[in-house]
This record gives sequence, C-alpha cells and structure tokens, in this order.
Amino acid sequence: MTESAIKDDENKKLDKIGVYVCYCGGNISDHVDVEKVREEVEKIPGVAVARTNMFMCSDPGQELIAEDIKNGTVDRVVVASCAPSLHEATFRGTISRAGMNPYLYEHANIREQVSWVHHGDIATRKASRLVAAAVGKAKWLKPLETIKVDAHRHATVIGGGIAGLRAALDLSARGFEVALIEKSPFLGGNTAMLDRVAPHGEKAADLVSQLAADVLKDPSIAVHTCTQAVGFKGYIGNFSLEARTAPPDADGDRDKISRLGETGKGPGDFVPFTGTFAGKVPEAVDNFTLETGVVVLATGFRPYSPKEGEYGYGKWQEVMTLPEFIPKMSESKKDAKFFEINGRQIKSIAVIHCVGSRQIPGIHEGDESGRLNEYCSRNCCSASLYAANQIRENYPGTRVYEFYRDIRTYGRGQEELYNEASANGVVFLRFEPEAPPEILPGDGRGTHPLLVRVKDTLSFGEEVEVPVDLVVLAVGMEPNPVPELVDMMKLPVGADGFLLEVHPKLRPVEMSVFGIMLAGTCQAPMDIGEACSAAGAAAVKASTILGRGFVELDPFVAEVDLGKCRGNGDCMEACLNPGALEMVEMELDGAKVQRPRVLPALCLGCGACVAVCKENAIQISGWTLNQYEEMVDMIVNS
Repeated sequence: MTESAIKDDENKKLDKIGVYVCYCGGNISDHVDVEKVREEVEKIPGVAVARTNMFMCSDPGQELIAEDIKNGTVDRVVVASCAPSLHEATFRGTISRAGMNPYLYEHANIREQVSWVHHGDIATRKASRLVAAAVGKAKWLKPLETIKVDAHRHATVIGGGIAGLRAALDLSARGFEVALIEKSPFLGGNTAMLDRVAPHGEKAADLVSQLAADVLKDPSIAVHTCTQAVGFKGYIGNFSLEARTAPPDADGDRDKISRLGETGKGPGDFVPFTGTFAGKVPEAVDNFTLETGVVVLATGFRPYSPKEGEYGYGKWQEVMTLPEFIPKMSESKKDAKFFEINGRQIKSIAVIHCVGSRQIPGIHEGDESGRLNEYCSRNCCSASLYAANQIRENYPGTRVYEFYRDIRTYGRGQEELYNEASANGVVFLRFEPEAPPEILPGDGRGTHPLLVRVKDTLSFGEEVEVPVDLVVLAVGMEPNPVPELVDMMKLPVGADGFLLEVHPKLRPVEMSVFGIMLAGTCQAPMDIGEACSAAGAAAVKASTILGRGFVELDPFVAEVDLGKCRGNGDCMEACLNPGALEMVEMELDGAKVQRPRVLPALCLGCGACVAVCKENAIQISGWTLNQYEEMVDMIVNS
C-alpha cells in the first residue's frame, strides 16, 4: 500500500476530531470572527464537533472538551486559543482526566499569531487556516507515552544568601539531601549587610544567624563555602555538577577572616555586615563532583555602583550610597542631638532616590555594554524612608531631605513608613527625570560642604537649593553577574540582566532548562520576605520533581528508523545538545554496524537532525514530516 493510500485509510478512521475555539474574553474575538472560524472548521472532513467558549481554559471550557471525550464524540482534540506555552499543560491535563491519551491533542495559536497582529477579515481568514492546519496534523496524531528517567533524591543550591539558606532548609525538611554552594567564606548574602530590616525593624543579624545556624547543624545539608560551580552536564534528575573549592580570592574576604581572631568570632558566629562564618577556610584547591537531581539558583544581587561623578559620587567624600551609609548609621551613638560620622556632626542629609533604577534611554547613561536599568528596584524607597525615620527619631537635630521621582512603598506596612517620615519632619522634594538634582560645592562659608539644587515639582518647578553635610544615594539592585553559569547551563537571561523564568504566573520559579529553579533576587528585585517565599516555592517544585524517584518528560524526541539509517553521522554533527545522540555498535541483518542512538532525556526535540538526514531515517515523535506535510496542504487548500 502506498503512503498516500495509507494516509487515506488513516483519515477514514480518524473522523472524530473535536475543535474548540476560544474568545479569550475579547483578546481574540475583538479581531477574529470566532463563530465564522467555527463554521469553516465544521466543514473539514474528520471534524466531529466544533465549539466555542468565552474562556476555553476555564472550568466550563475544559468541561466541554472532557464531556465530548467521555461520551465518545471525539478521539482527537484541537484547541484554538492563546499561545500553547500558557495553557498546553492545562488542556493536556483535561484530556488525561477524561481518559484519553494527552498527546492526541494539537494547539492553534490564534491570539499572539493572529488577533494581536492582524485585524478584520485577514485575521479571521488566517485564524481559519491555522485551525485547519492543526486539524490536518491531528489526523496523524498517535498516542505517545511520557519518558521516565530515574532521579537522584538530591538537590544543589547555588548561593548562600537568605534565599539559598531558606531553599536548602525547605528541601531538607522534605527529606532530600542538599548541597549548598557559596563562593564566599560567609553565609547571609546581602541581608547580612543590613542593620535592621524595613518596615518593622527586625535585626538582620538575627534573621541570618538563625537561618545559617539551622543550615549548619542540619545533617542533610552539606555546606561548601569558598566554592564555585565549574562544570555542568546531564539532565533533570541526573545532573553532574563539578565544583571547585579554593582559598578566598577577594581581598575583603581575606581581611575579614584575618580579623576574626581579634573579635573572638569563629565557625557558626555572625560577623556584623559580613555574615555567618561557615567554618574552616581551604588552603588549597579541591575539585569534586556532585550527582544531583535538581539545581536551585540563588545567586542574588549586587547594589548598583554609581559611575564616577554620578551625583558627585567619587568626587566628594560626603557622597555615599545607602549600603555604605547603613553601617555608619549603626555605629553612630544613639540619642544625640546630631548624627555623626567619624566624629563630624551631620546637621543636614540629602537622600536621592532612583539611582541606578528606572533609567531612561536618552537621559541616563548605560553601563559598559550599553544596558540601562529601566526597571524599578522596588526596595529603595522603603529602605530610604526607614533610614530617614531612624535619623529623625535618634538625632532630632539632623534634618533629612528626600529627593524623589515617585515614592513606591509597596507591600504590607511599608506605606506607613512614608506617613511616619512626614510626621517626623522629613522634607520631600520631587524632581523630573530629565532634571535630576545637581550636587554642587557648598556656599564657601564652611557651614555645609555641599549644595543640592533641584527644580521641585511640588512647588510648581521652583528652583530650590538645599545646603547639606551628606548626600546618600538610594541605589538600585542589579543581578549578580554569573556568566559562567549562564554559559555552562544554557540559562535564559532577560533584557534586564536577571535570570528568566518560564512564565511569571504559570511557572514562576522554573527555568526553560528542566530541573533548574530560581530563588530570590537572581530573578528580579525582591524584598527579604519575597525572596524567602520564592525560595520556598522553588523547594516545593523541586520536591515534586524528585519525590517519586523518577521524572516524566514529554515524548517529543527523535526516533531512528534503523531500516532506513545508513549510519553516516550527519545527524550527530547537526545535534544541538551534545550527548543527545551517540553512535553505538549493533547487529543488523547479521552484520555489525554503527548506528546513532537517541538519549531521550537529553534530546531537545528541535529537529536539526531531521533536516540533515538524506534517508529520512529520523523523525521527531509528535512532529513527523507527514504531519508537517498535512499541515501545509491544509493551509494551501483552505
């Protein structure tokens, strides 16, 4: 029987395709005549039913599909709605619960590919064609089974800040062995660099000390400080991570360790504005390998470093960043009339907001790569207002001026900081981004070393000059640079430089590399509570992956037809993921030959191997060449 005859025979059998078209609450139906699409689809041979719903992903919409499957009306499903990346898993789950193989399903994207880019009749015609193409492919769908691979009940957390510590503890509490890797000798990250935490004033030292102590005494958590990941391979459930422990290479770390003896501090003790010292410092390089099931990235952030001369930073010693100011505020004696730094009375302080955040092209200067921090860092306003309140309450003679673009005190208890600052006599001056405050030398009489000049929009653009003794820059948050990890693990990075999750709502702590999770500020600016919540979410997700001892993967991987394959190796040269294909010796027709073998857990399902195979001896399950041909035929003929 010819392939054409086989196709005709199969089409006769597969005559129960159900098509379900979504209005998407107007996102689609505002530009696509959804009912006309349904009418056109109904005419396609093999389509048993075609239905519409305002929200096909809703419970009533899913129930439409489930009922048609249960009563035998359909044995293949086509959903026409938004991008499959959003709800493909939703509909597969619906189909599975209804008792049908979840891979007898095809998705047509008529929102992002149609209604968001086309209008009028052309949108409706294109939507009809895309749905017709999906129906064409559905005729050739076959039941597929997920790929099961064994999984190590072990997790590796990279980063020993507040999120990394929280993730390690949560994973351990769920019964998993955990390796915690931290590049410095201290645990606690940026939280350890704080004195008290806004808005309620908890001691940062207490938060870090308790978490670090719990981690260090947990027998299920192996802590590796002065350690970095240097190699990575494998797949979800079976990663092999090479790590290197070495003596500290940062001068600051070496100095802090050398001073531990002077302060009487030792392993497990918290060092103010440094972190919890985890233990013995290595004296030589040591390489080791971790066999692990999942990796949680908690690599954190770094404060924005102002450019030389930005708001006078680096030009005048009286200009400093908020992270530099916080330790000095902690060291100053309390309940005095004036705040003091190095014995010098500070009678007037200017705090400038949005330094290194909300940068605007054409107004602000990018970094060495030209990138701007266009995002809001979310925590700077609250931190600045909390510091201002501390100054005003402890040193009533010191005046505080806040120069801001917008006050963004989001979150529970943080708007109250603004109200408290107003009640405490903090003076607010608002500026436009194109006219930021100027930092100038003082009046020359020695009263105040600096002068801040700004056009205050609260007083309708009046130019105001404020003499000050200190300028504090509320700097934003930038992701810690981890180019080695990005290259090794093939990690996606957003335009803002932060590591990129699969979807901010549906898969908020997962990366596109299966088995790698995100925790905390490596993903986006967060406060401590949010970072710990994200760490807990990553731990829960990792637990669900590893809990059964095996992982189920989608079956969209390459398959080799040994009857057609000649073993020329073109597929291996084209493969985009090293290790997904390997040449092995096997016996065929009594002869020993070399043929490629697919390692399903490593296969990306990209089809690069299919494109180069002259014998058409390799196909992607669920995306075969005849399925593509049928889709093209339907587009051309519809």
